[in-house]
Amino acid sequence: MDNRPHIPPAVLKKFLLGFSGNSLSHELIEMLGSGLAGVTIFRRNFKNPEELLRLTYEIRDAAEGAVLIGIDQEGGTKFALPEPFTQWPSAAELGELDDAGAVESVAQAIARELLAVGCNLVFAPMLDLHLRRGSPVTTERSFGFDPERVGELGAAFARGLAAEGILGCAKHFPGHGDAVVDPHLDLPIFEGTLERLRGMELLPFAEAIKAGVPTVMTAHILLPWIDSGRPATLSRRVVENLLRQELNFKRVVLADDLGMGAIAKQFPAGAAAVECFRAGCDIAMLCHDWALVLPAMAATVRAFEKGEFRPAAWKASLGRIDKLLGGRGKIPAKRTGLDVIGCAEHRGLARELRARIIRKRERPAIAAEKPA
Repeated sequence: MDNRPHIPPAVLKKFLLGFSGNSLSHELIEMLGSGLAGVTIFRRNFKNPEELLRLTYEIRDAAEGAVLIGIDQEGGTKFALPEPFTQWPSAAELGELDDAGAVESVAQAIARELLAVGCNLVFAPMLDLHLRRGSPVTTERSFGFDPERVGELGAAFARGLAAEGILGCAKHFPGHGDAVVDPHLDLPIFEGTLERLRGMELLPFAEAIKAGVPTVMTAHILLPWIDSGRPATLSRRVVENLLRQELNFKRVVLADDLGMGAIAKQFPAGAAAVECFRAGCDIAMLCHDWALVLPAMAATVRAFEKGEFRPAAWKASLGRIDKLLGGRGKIPAKRTGLDVIGCAEHRGLARELRARIIRKRERPAIAAEKPA
């Protein structure tokens, strides 16, 4: 007998799941057919572009309707796809170049390659400022330490993705600042004030929002000056007050993987899911531990049935998700074949940008403040 709890579509639509292996489990197929928002794919799920394309078709075939198929592709060496996908300069290198047009061109090329394999959501641009040398979060992955530059380049990246019809995701709100702890392992703490946050970390997100970025991902970080009891992902003061009201973000908020150490060491999966939705997140991600999925969903169902979520807010959230999903159904928005992956044009652009970066490094250095 199947003792699994019934998860209604109104709750399934609030989750984005990762999985192991290179094919879908029966349980995941059932969830997709019943309204799951989508899945996120990792390098563990495929060996080559052909396998990835087959997998995205399998996901679409299982889905009842439109579905999100997300993947990390930031460029550089971390959180990037391997050969034969084009190997791009890192965000840090593009920050050195400081050319918004080049960043937009890179994002367009990334989008074309991802669309070719059936993905429709990329977890980029990353807008955290690189304020501390050797940071486990921002090293190589950040456009830099200057909020105006990071905002300009991040907005350009978001525009490039949108130009090719793929969804971008500005992360990790409200920024890791100069925190030194890796949230995959434990909870970072940002000691800065709200005034510091407004004058630094929030600025790139404001630019990306102006550029129309469709999703924002939260950071698992504690900001004691704002909310001493809850990490940003679970804090209404951060998600609702800062992101929704102060920055006027009206689109979909993703809670980063609730199985990461920053959250999981302090909150059971069910409590974390409920609290992130109460804080104002639209979709919760659970990416690496399938054992957390049903407890998180079951706790959300119980909270929903007990009336712990405001009905108007829940309805509005589902409306935002539906709008995001619009048109992303059975047929991939694929404009080219797999031959676009690592094509001569894209590789040529990557070589050209690397050469420009090297030339810029060889010029006489101009004194500038560097991360401490």
